Amino acid sequence: QVQLVESGGGSVQTGGSLRLSCAASAYFFSTYTMAWFRQAPGKEREGVAFISAGGGTLDYADSVKGRFTISRDNAKNTLYLEMNGLKPEDTAMYYCVAHRASSRPWYLPEAFAYWGQGTQVTVSS
Repeated sequence: QVQLVESGGGSVQTGGSLRLSCAASAYFFSTYTMAWFRQAPGKEREGVAFISAGGGTLDYADSVKGRFTISRDNAKNTLYLEMNGLKPEDTAMYYCVAHRASSRPWYLPEAFAYWGQGTQVTVSS
């Protein structure tokens, strides 16, 4: 069983930055594929960024490319999401997710078995 706890959310103005963290309590954290999802009110969950178990493969939603950076520190069992150039449309609850084996595309919520409780990000104009 994997427990994921997000932190670092908050309220910022347009153009601001935030760094989200996700602390994972899991044996062999380095074997888990990780990602960040978000969900805005009235909208479906959206895959934001993906990182492979070893950290060598990254991918991003088109809406955040060039602004967000996903990374992980396997020695600290922690996942990060650096968010720069924030826009009001980035306002959402952000979730840290993990799986050890899935054949589904990473941007599908059903690809991930483990979800954190989320951290709120609010961007004002």
